[in-house]
Amino acid sequence: MIIAIPFLAIGPWQIAVIVVLVLLLFGGKKIPELMRGLGSGIKEFKDASKEDDKLEEKKD
Repeated sequence: MIIAIPFLAIGPWQIAVIVVLVLLLFGGKKIPELMRGLGSGIKEFKDASKEDDKLEEKKD
């Protein structure tokens, strides 16, 4: 059974509005810096998760 949640459905117009708002808020020059920071944060999270998995394997 699939429950449709209409307020979470994102179409192309909503994505376009979000992109325009982000450009207006942060400017074109700031966005690459923000994405770089987001990417490094995700990488650190993955690395920490892998280390945590290795520590759990050693305990067993």
